Amino acid sequence: MAIQKDNKPLLMGVINLTPDSFYAPSRAETLDAVKARISALKRRGCSIFDVGAVSTRPGAEPVDVETEWARLEAVLSSPIAAKLQGHLSIDTTSAEIVRRVYDKVGRFIVNDISAGEDDPEMLETVASLGLPFVAMHKRGNPQTMDDLCDYPDGVVNGVLDYFKAFSVKADALGIKDWILDPGFGFAKTNEQNWELLEHLSEFKVFGRPVLAGIADKRFTRGHSRKARSLAMSAADILRIH
Repeated sequence: MAIQKDNKPLLMGVINLTPDSFYAPSRAETLDAVKARISALKRRGCSIFDVGAVSTRPGAEPVDVETEWARLEAVLSSPIAAKLQGHLSIDTTSAEIVRRVYDKVGRFIVNDISAGEDDPEMLETVASLGLPFVAMHKRGNPQTMDDLCDYPDGVVNGVLDYFKAFSVKADALGIKDWILDPGFGFAKTNEQNWELLEHLSEFKVFGRPVLAGIADKRFTRGHSRKARSLAMSAADILRIH
């Protein structure tokens, strides 16, 4: 997968098939709303479309697999799916969802906020299907993550150590095509998020594309221009709302 265009990060646009995602304008609960959202994101230059059917905002309640699938299937069974072919990312932590999406549309990017930790079948499923995989760092779940921000050696070292361990695991399973996401806003304080963003280039050490998901996070309020500038200088993929 190409990761940059004209030395600028690729733009990944968010489409939330949910009634409760953090950023209301990203929500698209009908097919017409999804179409309009895709058109708007294309006008902004997006070439990857990250479709999610479960909210992961702080405090969000869990959603069962059948509810998640019902939301996704409505889009993937429509003519919209053809427009997303080759540009589709699915935001999920479920291996079962990955298998169903693959059976429906073929190859796509798996965007897993748990880096395979929430479902013990995820990494083996991704490896067996040969799918690109976004591994994001987080701790806990939407109910607990704001209380899990202690990094004894500092947040940058803590997240670097996490991906050192993940890279070993990925190599052992044969996952070759993976993308690193430091997980802005997940189990990090505002200060820790800024520290990560200012040291984002250090994550290039793994030789993997780096994804920055900073769109409309709590820590960027009032400072979105600064956050975007820092991300643009170091990220290969920028996830936007």
